[in-house]
Amino acid sequence: MYQNDMKKGQTGTLKDGIRFRIEDNKKGNIRLAKVHGLFTEIGSVYTYDIDHVIQFQGKPGKWIIEYTPAEQKQVDRIKGFMATF
Repeated sequence: MYQNDMKKGQTGTLKDGIRFRIEDNKKGNIRLAKVHGLFTEIGSVYTYDIDHVIQFQGKPGKWIIEYTPAEQKQVDRIKGFMATF
């Protein structure tokens, strides 16, 4: 499943084990999500921090996020920038 295929209302798990729910229908590397961690809050989530999405167009199961070559280039650039801190 590509990151741009995620729709509002889909749930999943971040790479650190915290559950989330997508709250927008935008496309791109940053999505708005309700995150159920120590506190429940709404905020921006990078798609490369998403481990898997559980619901996908009514089909049960885990769907791993994949990237197109252009999206992968953007993800690598962001991770490279974040590694400098």
